[in-house]
Amino acid sequence: MKESRAYRTFRIINSLIMAFVVICTLYPFLYLIAQSFSSEAAVYAGKVTIFPIEFTTKTYEIILSKPDFFRYYGNTILYSIVGTVISVAGTAILAYPLSKEKLRLNKFFTPFVLFTMYFGGGLIPNYILVAKTLHMRDTIWAVVIPGAISAYYVILMKTFFASLPGELEEAATVDGLTAYGIFAKITLPLSKPILATMVLFNMVGIWNNWFGPSLYLQSKEKWPVALYLRQIIDSAISTTEMGASSDIATQIAATVKSSAMVLTALPIICIYPFVQKYFVQGMMIGSVKG
Repeated sequence: MKESRAYRTFRIINSLIMAFVVICTLYPFLYLIAQSFSSEAAVYAGKVTIFPIEFTTKTYEIILSKPDFFRYYGNTILYSIVGTVISVAGTAILAYPLSKEKLRLNKFFTPFVLFTMYFGGGLIPNYILVAKTLHMRDTIWAVVIPGAISAYYVILMKTFFASLPGELEEAATVDGLTAYGIFAKITLPLSKPILATMVLFNMVGIWNNWFGPSLYLQSKEKWPVALYLRQIIDSAISTTEMGASSDIATQIAATVKSSAMVLTALPIICIYPFVQKYFVQGMMIGSVKG
């Protein structure tokens, strides 16, 4: 079937717009990579675009030569795995009953979940709760528990669960499955797209989190890599610690910061291609159906 002129024009314009969006999305990251492999002087002079100038790996060597770097990376992996498991499990357990219209108190509990999207306790009350009341200061739980359940993720997963055919549960009930059996053997296997989406969201959030650990973790050996790399950037900016002039410190800080960002983002970038198909499908179904 021959394309009409209007459709061909639309396809060309759409392709141009998508190409522009892709370029705008990729350019900052390509620039960051090029900057991390360029010399300090070239970066400071503004000569770097998307290709390294005066190629060097000095800043990567500086960061990777730190004796505790891989310990902090291991801490981040541990926090990300434990936090993601707790968050996804808790979100699914809360979202599943809320997705059932027949649940007697469904309309009573849902507004309480929505309420937390707009109002929070604030920084100081949260700190008192986590550090003083629950005694989780300087533990892994202070990193993974406070943000474990997100109201937005609960609503997203609730919408996905509600989109699943009710006939499947009815058939499973006839076959003798309990509510827990239906959830574990029917609902969860059919929910791989939304579960993969939740895994990606939570892992990225925990991986990049440095503010919470900076509040609750006193022991430096328990730091995540994001907090450690932030310290490296601050040290590079400090002329006292570097023993250099302000201009030289600024040059070094720019390249160290770029290298730190690349190292921090690299694992997530490597994981994303494997969950992308589930991510797109989960977002589409979870946000549209219901």
